[in-house]
Amino acid sequence: MPDTVTPTPTFSAPLLGQTEKTLNVILDRLLAGTGLTEPLWVTLAVASGEAADRNELVARVVGALKVSEAEAQARISALAAAQVLQVPETDRSLVTLTDVGTQLQRNIRAAVTQITQRLWGDLPADDLATAGRVLSIILERANAELAGV
Repeated sequence: MPDTVTPTPTFSAPLLGQTEKTLNVILDRLLAGTGLTEPLWVTLAVASGEAADRNELVARVVGALKVSEAEAQARISALAAAQVLQVPETDRSLVTLTDVGTQLQRNIRAAVTQITQRLWGDLPADDLATAGRVLSIILERANAELAGV
């Protein structure tokens, strides 16, 4: 029986979609038991970045999740209700992670880092740089498509 060689798949929407779906399942399993969904995790990750007031954080969540301002506000409020975020009454004060939120973010980030190391940590830096450039271009074009440009 002749050896068969699996051809390198062509970059395509189905390949990109399958990869995204598989990574989301991995993330969902990682988030199980934390009380977080993928959108709440993204909101927490955005909130744990550069300090921002509520309006700035809403704008960042809108951009990251491609949701309405009302949906972003709801996600921020859900994290505040879960005592993960401290959202001040005044619009000018900065939203901060609570101690619970900081620990939750650290634990999940550490687990994500371990998983991503297993998934692509051994791939050549040049390949990762190329993948990063290609995906960045596609993301930029997709954002322009969403904006109707």
